[in-house]
Amino acid sequence: MQGLIIKSTGSWYQVQSTDGQKTDCRIKGKFRIKGITTTNPLAVGDVVDFEMEPDQETGVITDLHPRRNYIIRKSINLSKQGQIIAANLDQAMLVVTLASPRTSLGFIDRFLVTAEAYDIQAKLIFNKLDLFSEDGLEILADYKAIYENIGYPCYEVSALDGTNIEQLQELIKDKVTLFSGHSGVGKSSLINVLLPDLDLRTHQVSDWSDKGMHTTTFAEMFELPQGGFIIDTPGIRELGVIDIEKQELSHFFPEMRERMHDCRFHNCRHINEPGCAVLVALEDGEIELSRYESYLSIYNGNDTRA
Repeated sequence: MQGLIIKSTGSWYQVQSTDGQKTDCRIKGKFRIKGITTTNPLAVGDVVDFEMEPDQETGVITDLHPRRNYIIRKSINLSKQGQIIAANLDQAMLVVTLASPRTSLGFIDRFLVTAEAYDIQAKLIFNKLDLFSEDGLEILADYKAIYENIGYPCYEVSALDGTNIEQLQELIKDKVTLFSGHSGVGKSSLINVLLPDLDLRTHQVSDWSDKGMHTTTFAEMFELPQGGFIIDTPGIRELGVIDIEKQELSHFFPEMRERMHDCRFHNCRHINEPGCAVLVALEDGEIELSRYESYLSIYNGNDTRA
């Protein structure tokens, strides 16, 4: 039988078959995917084959279908291996707040770099619009200008008073959408507004596996009545960029990517090389200093600061 993984705790997976039936499944022995070494062999959004266990209501996953894409982060345990957050996405939405808690520009940039690297369209959702002072609205305008100028759509919403929720509903219709962000940004509140019958609680212990989320980031997928799915992830404290070579990093900054071929040297690092088109654009104000600082931070391996 074929199905879609809609929930995971790392040891058990809830699989929804094409007829809507949900089956709790596990994997047998070592489940290795060629070319990928991660802490979790399977993730929410994966399409798998499974078979029922004899005389049981549970199943065993036997095969993984090819992934269209996936998004990965550095595991927060000591191994620092990669951890797949979700697979087969149409888009990823980062829920951002400027206070309570503050989402740093560096965190936003690391998320966008990861989405670029794994070929996932990213959008920024600025939540808690109801809390913004006049000064806050000016900062919001500055944030939006940075990202809209390089091609990332930005949206202003309030889960509390429902501002622009209809716009968000339209954006997620018929798509598989990942929602991500720091704990406390109102991600689950937003999803509850989008799916009122869900009454989502963060870090809820699973009844069917009797295991909580612990300190690992696993996702859960919810079907939308208008078509499509939302994938919710527990709040991310840090986001480590992984599996990106230093010489490839500038490819995942759109404003650097469009200028890099004008550099004097084809292997330019965009740090102190003569004839660097990126540095010229930075001096001319065509590349935001905050974005360039994020590039240097990731390049130098300081890529997990919140």
